[in-house]
Amino acid sequence: MNRKALLPVVVLAGAVAAGWWFDLPSRFGWTVREPASVLYGNVDIRQVSLGFRVSGRIDKLAVDEGDPVKAGDVLGNLDATPFRQAVDAAEADLGALRANLEKLKTGARKTEIAQARALHEEQIAELQNAELAYERARQLRPNGTISQASLDEASATRAAAAARATSAREALALLEEGSRVEDIAAAAAQVRAAEARLASARTSLSDTQLVAPSDGIVLSRVREPGAMIAPSDTAYVLSLNEPVWVRAYVAEPDLGRVHPGMKVEIVSDTAPDRPYEATVGFISPVAEFTPKSVETPELRTDLVYRLRIVVAKPRADLRQGMPVTVRLPPTERSAP
Repeated sequence: MNRKALLPVVVLAGAVAAGWWFDLPSRFGWTVREPASVLYGNVDIRQVSLGFRVSGRIDKLAVDEGDPVKAGDVLGNLDATPFRQAVDAAEADLGALRANLEKLKTGARKTEIAQARALHEEQIAELQNAELAYERARQLRPNGTISQASLDEASATRAAAAARATSAREALALLEEGSRVEDIAAAAAQVRAAEARLASARTSLSDTQLVAPSDGIVLSRVREPGAMIAPSDTAYVLSLNEPVWVRAYVAEPDLGRVHPGMKVEIVSDTAPDRPYEATVGFISPVAEFTPKSVETPELRTDLVYRLRIVVAKPRADLRQGMPVTVRLPPTERSAP
Protein backbone atom coordinates (compact mmCIF):
# COMPACT_ATOMS: atom_id res chain seq x y z
CA MET A 1 0.00 0.00 0.00
CA ASN A 2 1.13 3.55 -0.71
CA ARG A 3 2.69 5.11 2.39
CA LYS A 4 1.43 8.53 1.37
CA ALA A 5 -2.15 7.17 1.40
CA LEU A 6 -1.71 5.66 4.85
CA LEU A 7 -0.33 8.85 6.36
CA PRO A 8 -3.71 10.71 6.70
CA VAL A 9 -5.30 7.64 8.27
CA VAL A 10 -2.53 7.32 10.84
CA VAL A 11 -2.69 11.03 11.65
CA LEU A 12 -6.50 10.88 12.10
CA ALA A 13 -6.29 7.85 14.36
CA GLY A 14 -3.63 9.51 16.44
CA ALA A 15 -5.74 12.62 16.82
CA VAL A 16 -8.76 10.64 17.98
CA ALA A 17 -6.65 8.70 20.48
CA ALA A 18 -5.09 11.89 21.80
CA GLY A 19 -8.48 13.50 22.15
CA TRP A 20 -9.78 10.66 24.28
CA TRP A 21 -6.51 10.54 26.20
CA PHE A 22 -6.82 14.16 27.23
CA ASP A 23 -10.59 13.84 27.90
CA LEU A 24 -11.58 16.13 25.06
CA PRO A 25 -15.31 15.11 25.18
CA SER A 26 -15.50 16.29 28.79
CA ARG A 27 -13.71 19.52 28.02
CA PHE A 28 -16.14 20.39 25.26
CA GLY A 29 -19.29 19.12 27.08
CA TRP A 30 -19.93 16.25 24.69
CA THR A 31 -22.39 13.53 25.79
CA VAL A 32 -20.94 10.13 26.47
CA ARG A 33 -23.07 7.00 26.41
CA GLU A 34 -22.10 4.31 28.87
CA PRO A 35 -22.76 0.65 28.14
CA ALA A 36 -25.87 -0.91 29.63
CA SER A 37 -25.46 -2.24 33.15
CA VAL A 38 -26.38 -5.81 33.99
CA LEU A 39 -27.96 -7.04 37.22
CA TYR A 40 -28.82 -10.55 38.31
CA GLY A 41 -31.85 -11.83 40.12
CA ASN A 42 -34.49 -14.52 40.46
CA VAL A 43 -38.11 -14.81 39.39
CA ASP A 44 -40.58 -14.30 42.24
CA ILE A 45 -44.10 -15.61 41.59
CA ARG A 46 -46.78 -15.00 44.16
CA GLN A 47 -48.49 -18.02 45.72
CA VAL A 48 -51.70 -18.16 47.73
CA SER A 49 -53.05 -20.85 50.04
CA LEU A 50 -56.77 -21.33 49.47
CA GLY A 51 -59.27 -22.71 51.97
CA PHE A 52 -62.94 -22.54 52.85
CA ARG A 53 -64.10 -19.77 55.17
CA VAL A 54 -66.46 -22.17 56.97
CA SER A 55 -65.94 -25.63 58.36
CA GLY A 56 -67.59 -28.73 57.02
CA ARG A 57 -67.21 -31.89 54.96
CA ILE A 58 -65.65 -31.57 51.49
CA ASP A 59 -68.19 -32.70 48.89
CA LYS A 60 -66.24 -32.05 45.68
CA LEU A 61 -62.86 -30.80 44.45
CA ALA A 62 -62.92 -29.79 40.80
CA VAL A 63 -59.24 -29.31 39.88
CA ASP A 64 -55.95 -31.08 40.44
CA GLU A 65 -52.26 -30.20 40.54
CA GLY A 66 -51.06 -28.51 37.38
CA ASP A 67 -54.52 -27.44 36.21
CA PRO A 68 -54.84 -23.82 35.04
CA VAL A 69 -57.70 -21.85 36.60
CA LYS A 70 -59.37 -18.53 35.86
CA ALA A 71 -60.53 -15.94 38.36
CA GLY A 72 -63.99 -16.90 39.57
CA ASP A 73 -63.70 -20.62 38.78
CA VAL A 74 -65.26 -22.89 41.42
CA LEU A 75 -62.47 -25.09 42.74
CA GLY A 76 -64.44 -27.09 45.30
CA ASN A 77 -67.61 -27.40 47.38
CA LEU A 78 -68.53 -28.36 50.92
CA ASP A 79 -71.67 -30.26 51.84
CA ALA A 80 -74.16 -27.37 51.88
CA THR A 81 -77.12 -29.17 53.52
CA PRO A 82 -76.67 -27.79 57.07
CA PHE A 83 -76.03 -24.30 55.70
CA ARG A 84 -79.25 -24.37 53.63
CA GLN A 85 -81.15 -25.46 56.72
CA ALA A 86 -79.66 -22.55 58.66
CA VAL A 87 -80.82 -20.16 55.93
CA ASP A 88 -84.36 -21.61 56.03
CA ALA A 89 -84.52 -21.22 59.82
CA ALA A 90 -83.25 -17.63 59.64
CA GLU A 91 -85.84 -16.79 56.97
CA ALA A 92 -88.64 -18.22 59.13
CA ASP A 93 -87.53 -16.24 62.19
CA LEU A 94 -87.33 -13.07 60.14
CA GLY A 95 -90.81 -13.61 58.75
CA ALA A 96 -92.30 -14.02 62.23
CA LEU A 97 -90.61 -10.89 63.56
CA ARG A 98 -91.67 -8.84 60.53
CA ALA A 99 -95.27 -9.94 61.02
CA ASN A 100 -95.15 -8.92 64.67
CA LEU A 101 -93.74 -5.51 63.71
CA GLU A 102 -96.53 -4.94 61.20
CA LYS A 103 -99.05 -5.97 63.82
CA LEU A 104 -97.70 -3.37 66.23
CA LYS A 105 -97.65 -0.66 63.55
CA THR A 106 -101.20 -1.41 62.39
CA GLY A 107 -102.67 -1.55 65.88
CA ALA A 108 -105.95 -3.22 66.85
CA ARG A 109 -108.51 -4.21 64.26
CA LYS A 110 -111.87 -2.44 64.07
CA THR A 111 -113.68 -5.56 65.24
CA GLU A 112 -111.39 -5.78 68.30
CA ILE A 113 -112.13 -2.17 69.17
CA ALA A 114 -115.85 -2.74 68.68
CA GLN A 115 -115.70 -5.80 70.92
CA ALA A 116 -113.89 -3.85 73.64
CA ARG A 117 -116.43 -1.02 73.40
CA ALA A 118 -119.33 -3.46 73.76
CA LEU A 119 -117.69 -5.02 76.80
CA HIS A 120 -117.24 -1.58 78.31
CA GLU A 121 -120.88 -0.72 77.75
CA GLU A 122 -121.88 -4.05 79.31
CA GLN A 123 -119.82 -3.27 82.40
CA ILE A 124 -121.39 0.19 82.60
CA ALA A 125 -124.85 -1.39 82.53
CA GLU A 126 -123.92 -3.82 85.29
CA LEU A 127 -122.50 -0.93 87.34
CA GLN A 128 -125.75 1.02 86.96
CA ASN A 129 -127.79 -2.02 88.00
CA ALA A 130 -125.51 -2.56 91.04
CA GLU A 131 -125.89 1.10 92.06
CA LEU A 132 -129.71 0.82 91.89
CA ALA A 133 -129.65 -2.30 94.02
CA TYR A 134 -127.42 -0.60 96.54
CA GLU A 135 -129.69 2.46 96.76
CA ARG A 136 -132.75 0.23 97.39
CA ALA A 137 -130.90 -1.68 100.07
CA ARG A 138 -129.70 1.53 101.69
CA GLN A 139 -133.23 2.91 101.83
CA LEU A 140 -134.71 -0.30 103.23
CA ARG A 141 -132.11 -0.86 105.90
CA PRO A 142 -133.32 1.87 108.37
CA ASN A 143 -136.77 0.24 108.45
CA GLY A 144 -135.25 -3.14 109.22
CA THR A 145 -136.63 -4.64 105.99
CA ILE A 146 -133.22 -6.03 105.07
CA SER A 147 -130.27 -6.98 107.18
CA GLN A 148 -126.97 -5.18 107.40
CA ALA A 149 -125.37 -8.12 105.63
CA SER A 150 -127.62 -7.60 102.61
CA LEU A 151 -126.64 -3.93 102.48
CA ASP A 152 -122.96 -4.79 102.71
CA GLU A 153 -123.36 -7.32 99.90
CA ALA A 154 -125.04 -4.74 97.69
CA SER A 155 -122.22 -2.29 98.42
CA ALA A 156 -119.59 -4.86 97.52
CA THR A 157 -121.39 -5.77 94.30
CA ARG A 158 -121.52 -2.11 93.33
CA ALA A 159 -117.75 -1.70 93.99
CA ALA A 160 -116.89 -4.79 91.93
CA ALA A 161 -119.04 -3.58 89.04
CA ALA A 162 -117.32 -0.18 89.18
CA ALA A 163 -113.90 -1.85 89.03
CA ARG A 164 -114.91 -3.97 86.04
CA ALA A 165 -116.26 -0.92 84.24
CA THR A 166 -113.00 0.96 84.85
CA SER A 167 -110.94 -1.99 83.55
CA ALA A 168 -113.08 -2.26 80.42
CA ARG A 169 -112.73 1.51 79.80
CA GLU A 170 -108.92 1.35 80.07
CA ALA A 171 -108.72 -1.68 77.76
CA LEU A 172 -110.78 0.15 75.16
CA ALA A 173 -108.52 3.20 75.47
CA LEU A 174 -105.39 1.06 74.91
CA LEU A 175 -106.84 -0.48 71.78
CA GLU A 176 -107.89 2.90 70.41
CA GLU A 177 -104.48 4.45 71.22
CA GLY A 178 -102.49 1.70 69.46
CA SER A 179 -99.01 0.30 70.19
CA ARG A 180 -96.43 2.28 72.12
CA VAL A 181 -93.56 3.86 70.21
CA GLU A 182 -91.07 1.97 72.38
CA ASP A 183 -92.67 -1.39 71.51
CA ILE A 184 -92.51 -0.62 67.79
CA ALA A 185 -88.84 0.43 68.08
CA ALA A 186 -87.97 -2.77 69.96
CA ALA A 187 -89.75 -4.90 67.35
CA ALA A 188 -87.95 -3.07 64.55
CA ALA A 189 -84.60 -3.73 66.24
CA GLN A 190 -85.45 -7.43 66.47
CA VAL A 191 -86.24 -7.44 62.75
CA ARG A 192 -82.87 -5.86 61.93
CA ALA A 193 -81.08 -8.43 64.07
CA ALA A 194 -82.92 -11.22 62.28
CA GLU A 195 -81.98 -9.71 58.91
CA ALA A 196 -78.33 -9.70 59.96
CA ARG A 197 -78.56 -13.36 61.02
CA LEU A 198 -80.12 -14.25 57.68
CA ALA A 199 -77.39 -12.38 55.78
CA SER A 200 -74.75 -14.21 57.82
CA ALA A 201 -76.39 -17.56 57.07
CA ARG A 202 -76.49 -16.77 53.36
CA THR A 203 -72.84 -15.73 53.42
CA SER A 204 -71.90 -19.00 55.10
CA LEU A 205 -73.86 -20.86 52.44
CA SER A 206 -72.01 -19.06 49.64
CA ASP A 207 -68.71 -19.79 51.42
CA THR A 208 -69.27 -23.51 50.86
CA GLN A 209 -67.91 -22.80 47.37
CA LEU A 210 -64.15 -22.26 47.00
CA VAL A 211 -63.54 -19.73 44.21
CA ALA A 212 -60.24 -18.90 42.53
CA PRO A 213 -59.25 -15.30 43.40
CA SER A 214 -57.31 -14.79 40.14
CA ASP A 215 -55.78 -16.61 37.19
CA GLY A 216 -53.13 -19.14 38.10
CA ILE A 217 -51.98 -22.75 38.20
CA VAL A 218 -52.73 -25.25 40.95
CA LEU A 219 -49.46 -26.14 42.65
CA SER A 220 -50.83 -28.65 45.15
CA ARG A 221 -54.10 -30.22 46.22
CA VAL A 222 -53.91 -30.74 49.96
CA ARG A 223 -57.35 -32.23 50.76
CA GLU A 224 -59.66 -34.81 49.22
CA PRO A 225 -63.48 -35.20 49.08
CA GLY A 226 -65.00 -36.57 52.25
CA ALA A 227 -62.46 -34.97 54.55
CA MET A 228 -63.52 -32.58 57.29
CA ILE A 229 -61.95 -29.16 56.95
CA ALA A 230 -61.73 -26.11 59.21
CA PRO A 231 -61.45 -22.45 58.15
CA SER A 232 -57.72 -22.46 58.98
CA ASP A 233 -56.98 -25.51 56.79
CA THR A 234 -55.55 -25.27 53.27
CA ALA A 235 -57.28 -27.07 50.40
CA TYR A 236 -55.21 -25.78 47.46
CA VAL A 237 -52.00 -23.86 46.85
CA LEU A 238 -52.30 -21.61 43.80
CA SER A 239 -49.49 -19.99 41.81
CA LEU A 240 -50.69 -16.66 40.39
CA ASN A 241 -50.04 -15.82 36.75
CA GLU A 242 -49.65 -12.15 37.55
CA PRO A 243 -47.93 -10.28 38.96
CA VAL A 244 -44.56 -11.86 38.15
CA TRP A 245 -41.66 -10.07 39.79
CA VAL A 246 -37.92 -10.32 39.65
CA ARG A 247 -36.02 -9.91 42.87
CA ALA A 248 -32.67 -8.36 42.00
CA TYR A 249 -29.97 -6.42 43.84
CA VAL A 250 -27.97 -3.35 42.90
CA ALA A 251 -24.67 -2.36 44.47
CA GLU A 252 -24.49 0.92 46.35
CA PRO A 253 -22.19 2.65 43.77
CA ASP A 254 -24.75 1.91 41.01
CA LEU A 255 -27.80 2.87 43.06
CA GLY A 256 -28.06 6.25 41.36
CA ARG A 257 -28.52 4.61 37.98
CA VAL A 258 -31.77 2.91 39.01
CA HIS A 259 -35.05 4.57 39.89
CA PRO A 260 -38.70 3.46 40.25
CA GLY A 261 -40.51 3.43 36.93
CA MET A 262 -37.34 2.71 34.92
CA LYS A 263 -37.90 0.45 31.92
CA VAL A 264 -35.58 -2.57 31.82
CA GLU A 265 -35.26 -5.89 30.00
CA ILE A 266 -35.38 -9.34 31.58
CA VAL A 267 -33.57 -12.22 29.88
CA SER A 268 -33.64 -15.87 30.94
CA ASP A 269 -31.07 -18.52 30.12
CA THR A 270 -33.68 -20.66 28.39
CA ALA A 271 -34.76 -17.92 25.95
CA PRO A 272 -31.99 -15.31 25.71
CA ASP A 273 -33.34 -14.06 22.37
CA ARG A 274 -36.82 -13.32 23.79
CA PRO A 275 -36.43 -10.56 26.37
CA TYR A 276 -39.24 -9.37 28.60
CA GLU A 277 -40.21 -5.77 29.11
CA ALA A 278 -40.24 -4.87 32.79
CA THR A 279 -40.38 -1.89 35.12
CA VAL A 280 -38.55 -1.18 38.34
CA GLY A 281 -41.33 -0.99 40.91
CA PHE A 282 -39.56 -0.83 44.25
CA ILE A 283 -36.13 -0.04 45.66
CA SER A 284 -35.51 -1.04 49.23
CA PRO A 285 -34.51 1.84 51.50
CA VAL A 286 -32.45 -0.54 53.64
CA ALA A 287 -29.04 -1.87 52.65
CA GLU A 288 -28.17 -5.52 53.12
CA PHE A 289 -25.38 -7.92 52.32
CA THR A 290 -25.46 -9.67 48.97
CA PRO A 291 -27.54 -12.88 49.26
CA LYS A 292 -25.79 -16.11 48.35
CA SER A 293 -28.35 -16.78 45.62
CA VAL A 294 -27.26 -13.71 43.65
CA GLU A 295 -24.53 -14.37 41.10
CA THR A 296 -22.59 -11.11 40.68
CA PRO A 297 -18.94 -10.41 40.08
CA GLU A 298 -18.78 -8.17 43.14
CA LEU A 299 -17.63 -9.46 46.49
CA ARG A 300 -20.27 -11.15 48.63
CA THR A 301 -19.72 -8.75 51.48
CA ASP A 302 -20.60 -5.66 49.44
CA LEU A 303 -23.74 -3.85 50.50
CA VAL A 304 -26.60 -3.96 48.00
CA TYR A 305 -30.19 -2.75 47.76
CA ARG A 306 -33.05 -5.03 46.86
CA LEU A 307 -35.11 -4.27 43.74
CA ARG A 308 -38.55 -5.47 42.80
CA ILE A 309 -38.95 -5.47 39.04
CA VAL A 310 -42.44 -6.06 37.64
CA VAL A 311 -42.50 -8.10 34.42
CA ALA A 312 -45.00 -6.95 31.79
CA LYS A 313 -46.93 -9.74 30.01
CA PRO A 314 -45.03 -12.67 31.52
CA ARG A 315 -45.01 -15.99 29.67
CA ALA A 316 -45.26 -19.48 31.05
CA ASP A 317 -41.51 -20.10 30.74
CA LEU A 318 -40.83 -17.85 33.74
CA ARG A 319 -40.93 -20.05 36.81
CA GLN A 320 -40.46 -19.53 40.50
CA GLY A 321 -36.83 -19.05 41.51
CA MET A 322 -35.49 -19.04 37.94
CA PRO A 323 -32.26 -16.99 37.63
CA VAL A 324 -32.56 -14.14 35.13
CA THR A 325 -30.46 -11.25 33.87
CA VAL A 326 -31.69 -7.68 34.18
CA ARG A 327 -30.44 -5.30 31.51
CA LEU A 328 -30.56 -1.64 32.46
CA PRO A 329 -30.79 0.93 29.66
CA PRO A 330 -27.62 2.86 28.83
CA THR A 331 -27.31 6.14 30.70
CA GLU A 332 -26.02 9.43 29.40
CA ARG A 333 -23.70 11.73 31.29
CA SER A 334 -22.50 15.18 30.40
CA ALA A 335 -19.29 16.71 31.58
CA PRO A 336 -19.65 19.70 33.84
